[in-house]
This record gives sequence, structure tokens and C-alpha cells, in this order.
Amino acid sequence: MSDATDESDSADAGRRRVRRRPPDDAIASRRKKHRRLQIVGGAALLVVGSFVGWLGYEGLQAKSDLEKAQDFAMQAKDALLSGDTEKASQAADDADRYAQNAQNSVDSFPWRVTSAVPLLGDPLDSTRQMTTIVAGLTQDVLLPAVDAGSAVSPDQLILDGARINLAALRDAAPVLETTAAAITDLDAQAQAVDSTYIGPIDDARVQLQDQMSELSGLLNNTSTAAKIAPAMLGADGPRSYFVGFQTNAEARGTGGLLGGFGVVRANDGAIEVDDLASNRQLRFDYAPIDLGPDFQQAYGRSRPTQDFRNSNISSHFPYAGQIWQSMWQQEAGERVDGAIATDPVALSYVLDVVGDVTLPDGETITSDNVVELTESTAYTRFGDDQAARKTYLETVAQTVVQKLTGSISRPQALLEALGRAAGEGRLAVWSSVPEEQDVLGGTHLGQVVPDDPAPYAGVVVNNLGGNKLDYYLEREIEYAAGPCDGETRDSTVTVRLTNTLPPGDYTSYVAGMFDNPIGAPVGTNLSDVGLLATQGAKLNKVTVNGTSAFAFNGKERGHPMFNVQVPVPQSETTELVYELTEPTAPGEPRVPIQPIIDKPIIEAAVPACG
Repeated sequence: MSDATDESDSADAGRRRVRRRPPDDAIASRRKKHRRLQIVGGAALLVVGSFVGWLGYEGLQAKSDLEKAQDFAMQAKDALLSGDTEKASQAADDADRYAQNAQNSVDSFPWRVTSAVPLLGDPLDSTRQMTTIVAGLTQDVLLPAVDAGSAVSPDQLILDGARINLAALRDAAPVLETTAAAITDLDAQAQAVDSTYIGPIDDARVQLQDQMSELSGLLNNTSTAAKIAPAMLGADGPRSYFVGFQTNAEARGTGGLLGGFGVVRANDGAIEVDDLASNRQLRFDYAPIDLGPDFQQAYGRSRPTQDFRNSNISSHFPYAGQIWQSMWQQEAGERVDGAIATDPVALSYVLDVVGDVTLPDGETITSDNVVELTESTAYTRFGDDQAARKTYLETVAQTVVQKLTGSISRPQALLEALGRAAGEGRLAVWSSVPEEQDVLGGTHLGQVVPDDPAPYAGVVVNNLGGNKLDYYLEREIEYAAGPCDGETRDSTVTVRLTNTLPPGDYTSYVAGMFDNPIGAPVGTNLSDVGLLATQGAKLNKVTVNGTSAFAFNGKERGHPMFNVQVPVPQSETTELVYELTEPTAPGEPRVPIQPIIDKPIIEAAVPACG
């Protein structure tokens, strides 16, 4: 039985091993089909490999062309600023050539197809966006800006080192307006370019965003100047402006107490300053002017339109400008065309450019010592002799102004210094001509409280003690708000004021109080802390060092204003917390910085709605 079974299994195995040979024509067909598959597969691999290779080559070429275009674009900008229009023209042409080469690469069909692939195509899409922006920069901004020539170049704009070439600035206004609009749009596009996972491409994105922001600021500022500077600087007839020198050691809304003043006169681009004097020449009883019911309700008890000491209590500089215009007209019978404000910190930026000045007694005033000398040392040196101190400060101001109105050897650096001062609110300008003021109001120079509903937290400190302790004031401001889920959201504004007055003996003029209603010891600062909140905001509660406090309510340009009066003892910190409910209005949150001495710490955790 077993033998039979074994024999049968063996026979089956033998049968399984026997394979029938297919016909020759079937073998040939199968081989041909296999060869076709090999050819098709090989062709496909060749196509894919070629595509990848081409894409890699084009990518490297586009990257190289883009980098060269950006480099030449910056060379064109630098040449324009230095007055080398020939070099600027050549660099702009080179930038345009490389930008167009890069554009041709990224506009190809394969590039566009690949860039549309999710994730894989992101770097290509970012590169294409950047290339389009740079191409627009060369075509719509740089080449036309070269035509503007001297209007963009500070070295050519200032004639003989002293007078401004108003004709060139006015002639260039149309092209500057066009290029400013173009660069603003391109800057917005650059900021919207998405980040990518490839480091070099992402680095190029950040670099492009920085470059576009710089160019946008430069051209927009130049365009603004071309619109209003010729008339404001006397192209159509002489102009005059009241200049207020603010003492930041005693805080006021626009910066500091009006410590001194002068009158700037401009005629056909030539500028001179006269009538320099200290505030001893000003009074406390000028005839008032009407700045509206909100202003009267918020500030009327301080008599700001009558008493020069409170003339700039509001942080909205156009109010101070109108008050100063009124005061000077009553004082001298002259109606100025506008007003300017500055401070010792701004003067330090300017002195860093024009160089040191020497007083008649041989003392040297430098960019490093001008703030401390005028805001602190002068009070120690002259003690209670206010007349001598103010005479000293007048001499400092006259000497610096004389230097400024002389020949300027580094006009570009000077404009950069003034731009820095304006950006920090340390240089403000108001014009009585409505069309000019409309333009100024949209710039840092205008120093305006915006009349719009976007999130806002303007913290304004006014010194109530009549002392000079704000030289030692340090500020921290935090603005936080909830999500944009409903029509309103909760928000908080936290303000910390620290009095860093060092131990020592101080005169009552520096560390005492003109009026001490709380019986505070010498060295205690007394501050009115005002919060200009988002339009439509409601105050739920305000605390001072954790204890509920009373707030005065007012309104300024549509913003509710809440004022709390607090002592800030020597070497201590006072914390105020405003708890609010505010509308979920669209727009980026803003926390303007009042220009005192310190550089405050600002934090904003406010989602942008809409």
C-alpha cells in the first residue's frame, strides 16, 4: 500500500515538473512586449530625470539672477542717495536685466505646474512671488526713481550745503508719488510671501521684506516731502514756525514741558532761526482759544490754552501747535504758519552728525552729553538760580541752532537723524494750512491721535509735581485683549512706572513738588496717567497696586480717556491695571510711545480682527 502510494506521488511529481514549451511566436511576442515596457519605462525615467534636472538648473539660475537683481537694486538706491545718478542708472538697468531673466525662468509652464503641487511646490511658488516683486521693483520703482534724480539725493537736494533745492523737489513730485504708490504695493506683496521649509529661500524672503520696507519708507517720505516741503519752506513766499524745545524731565503729553522756544523763518529753501528764548518770556494768562467741547472737558481745568506750562498736555500735537500759534500772536503780534516741537534727545541725534559745539566759555556740547547736561546736570549746577540755568540753556540752544543753520557736510546722515527723531516722536510738525496738515497727519511728523476704530492703547503721563523727576522715570506698558469671536472682547492695559532717582541730596525744584496735596516725601513723583483706549471701549475697573482707584473720564478724537493720579515713590514701582471691554474692531493694535527720556518696554498681545 505504501509502495503504491510512494510510486503514485513520484509519478505526480514527475508530471508537475514537465512544462510545455510555448510556441516560438508567443515567446517573441512576450519579449517584444517586455522590450516595449523597458523602452517606455526608460523614456519615462529619462523625461522625469530631464525635468528634474531642468528644474534644478532653472531653479539655481533663477536664484542667482534674483540675488543679482536685488544686489544691483540696492546699489541703485545707494547711488541715488549719494547723488551719483550715472551709477544709479547703470545699476538700475543691471537690476532690471537680471530680474527679467529670473522672471522668464519662473514664468515657464513646468515651473508653474510644479509650484502648484502642495508642499513640494511651496519653495518654487515663494521664489516666483519674490521674482515678480523684484521685477516690479526695477520696472515701476527704480527706473522711474532714477529719473527723479536730485530729488532723491540729499547731497544734490541741498545747495551750497545750506539751501534746499525746492524747484527740483517740486518738479519730481509726480514721479515720486507714482513710485511711492508702487513701492507701497510691492512692500505689501513682499510681506505676504509665505515662509518655506528651504532655509536659503526663506532667508531670501526675509531679506527681500527688509529691503522693501526700507525702500518703501524712503520713497514715501521723499514723496511726502515733495508734496508739502516746497511751500512749507518758502517756495511761494516766506513762512514762519514757532519752535518749542521740550524738557522731557517734566513730562507732558507731547513729550515735555515747553522749556524754551524760537521762531524758524524759511524763504525759498533758506532757513534761519531767531527769537530764541527761555520760557521766562511766556505768560500764564493768555486769552484762551476754543479747541472743542471734548478738549475743554478733558483738559480745561489745567487751562492749557492760557498757561504755557500746560499748553502741550494733550498727546495730539496739532492742539499744541494751535495753542503755541495763539500764544505767539498775543506775545509778539505775529501769526506763524505752523509749529515744530523737538527735545534734547533729538538734538543728540543731530549733534552726532554735525559734530560738537563749543559754548562761549569753552564748554563742549556733544551728542553724548547734551541730554544729561540739559535735563539733569543743569539743575544741579545752578541749584535754585533758575535765571542762570535758563540763560545757560538758551546759550546751548543758540549754539546748536547756529551750527545747524550753517553749511551741512553730511545731508544724508542729517536726514536720517531727523527721521529717527520723527519716528520716536521727538520731532513733530503742525501746519496751519489744511492741505499740508492733512499730509503731515499721515506721517510720524504729525504726531496725531488717530481718529479711527482700530485697537488703541495710548498711555500719556503728565507731571503733576512741577519737578524734574521724569528724567528718572521708566515705563512698562502691556496691552492684551481676547479673541475676535464676538462684537466685543475683554482687554487690559497694564502700566508700570518706576522712579529710579538715585539716593542723594536734591533741590526741591528737582525732587520736591510745586503742590503736594498728598504730603509725599521729597523724591516722590506725582503723575497723571491717562489711557486713550479703543473707540467705544468701556472701563470696567482700574486698580493701583492692586487696589481699586478712581478714574476721571474724558474723550479725545473719539477715544475714551481714563485718567488716574498716582504717586511714584523713590526707588519704587507703581502698577496701574485698566480692565476694559472694547469692540472687536478691525485693524492692527497700536501702542504709541510718548517721547520722554526712557525707552519703555512695550508688549501687545492683541489679535488683529477683520
